[in-house]
Amino acid sequence: MIINIIRSKDLLIYDRTKYRKRSNFFWAFIILLGSLGLLLVAISSFLGTDFLVFSYKIREYFPFIPGYVYLPFIPQGVAMGFYGIGGLGISFYLWCLILWDVQGGYDIFDKKEKKVTFIRWGFPGKNRSFRREIPMNEILCLRLVKQFKEAEGFFSSPNTVILEVFVCLETSDELIPLTRIEDNLTKKQLIDKGGEIASFLRVRFFY
Repeated sequence: MIINIIRSKDLLIYDRTKYRKRSNFFWAFIILLGSLGLLLVAISSFLGTDFLVFSYKIREYFPFIPGYVYLPFIPQGVAMGFYGIGGLGISFYLWCLILWDVQGGYDIFDKKEKKVTFIRWGFPGKNRSFRREIPMNEILCLRLVKQFKEAEGFFSSPNTVILEVFVCLETSDELIPLTRIEDNLTKKQLIDKGGEIASFLRVRFFY
């Protein structure tokens, strides 16, 4: 996700997020709840107590529901505990990615400093942040780059090819992507973003 947070005559800043998306918050929360539920079942099974008891009124309308549910600790309780611990680990990892905003950062275009700065966050430690600076006089233009790539994933059909489109900043040495596939931008949004940056930098935009 790319959000324009500051725009002035001499400064343009984009906030880029990787894992701080609604879908990631949703799944991290759901996995956390599910894992706690599985651990509760495992603990109840270990203690030999009924972890789920239905009231008489509910069973009166739904006679097929048992009065209580009990699982033996071996093997069902052990399996539930194992899945619960694994789920908590996954949930904890997702929450860390969200909290630390891993692979998120800023794109800073500064006319006063005459440079473009890319800042990306990683995991806490010595290399928590990655910073790269490019002098504006090395920027030749912006391009809308299109490339075909073989689809990957469990549900992808064999030999399926998809079209990927990026807004790239071109220097004499390389093309630097300013957008990502996971940003889910339409072609119009890509053109608008490229046009905005090109206008700010006063360079040409080819698309």
